[in-house]
Amino acid sequence: MVSLRKNVRMDFLKRLFTSAQSHPLDSVNAPLPTVTSPLATPPPVKPKVLTIIHNPLIQGVKAQTLYRWNDPDKLAQGYIDDIQAISYGYAQYQIVERIEVDNFPLKLDGFRYTPQSFDQAWTSRNFHQPDAVDYLALVKEFRMIERVSDGEIDEVWLLGFPYCGYYESIMCGPGAFWCNAPPLRGTEIAKRRFVIMGFNYERGVGEMLEDLGHRAESILSKVFERAHPNLWEQFIRYDKTHPGAAECGNVHFAPNSLKDYDWGNPRPVPARADHWYAFPNLNGAPRTMTCAEWGNGDIREHHRWWFRHFPHIEGESGGLSWNWWEYVIDPNRVKV
Repeated sequence: MVSLRKNVRMDFLKRLFTSAQSHPLDSVNAPLPTVTSPLATPPPVKPKVLTIIHNPLIQGVKAQTLYRWNDPDKLAQGYIDDIQAISYGYAQYQIVERIEVDNFPLKLDGFRYTPQSFDQAWTSRNFHQPDAVDYLALVKEFRMIERVSDGEIDEVWLLGFPYCGYYESIMCGPGAFWCNAPPLRGTEIAKRRFVIMGFNYERGVGEMLEDLGHRAESILSKVFERAHPNLWEQFIRYDKTHPGAAECGNVHFAPNSLKDYDWGNPRPVPARADHWYAFPNLNGAPRTMTCAEWGNGDIREHHRWWFRHFPHIEGESGGLSWNWWEYVIDPNRVKV
């Protein structure tokens, strides 16, 4: 893996700097080299996950059962299966411990629901504010820092009821940065960075992939913030912001979307999304695309379509990996 990356990188840099005129570094459209021989896919990684399910007892019945919400274990497995598929086998998550908690988590302001107060809040749709959970209390209760530092786990998944107060994702540890939430201060003593994901089991796997999508947006924005060309900014172009020059769009905007979550828009637009399947060969004409490409408005299908376009091969250019999943899965790979 290392020798291949080195050879590909040297070949790329030689051609990139041969002529400043033919390779404008100030343009996000600066071409990558044409690669005629197949490149290897990276070996899989198997991140270890601690899963914590908040499923309090209400009237002597688990909240998930009482309110007929989704099975959190089935959601977690669907999420694992989808990630393995959309990362082309690279990310193979393993739940190494599952903890189910029959109580309500503590809010940041010291409030904690009781079975009676939550049932009243759910019935009236009038929930406690501020909603934020006390993350540091959870970190301490479940020894997250110690377990990450000892290599027992690599990240944490919280699965809870509506208004648990989770962020979709939050990064912890030394050098933690924005990950769809401010970095969690007070966790810097960990030996590695790690992400705590927050999922709502009232919803489905599509929403879980949306959480991952915003995590990816945050991390890849950091990866490419000083890169020339900025391939991430090119990848997320959509027609509304770049008329006639759409690529893959972002989590909320498909190539033809006119507003947030507009994944079912049938409007045809020219887009160059296909070229990301052949990365690093990004040259070629666009073709007309509509929402039929990404599931006609289905959240899960759009997100799976979007993620499958991520570069996922061995090699690098400018010190940045050609496997973007490497960064999304392990924030320690990001230089800060």
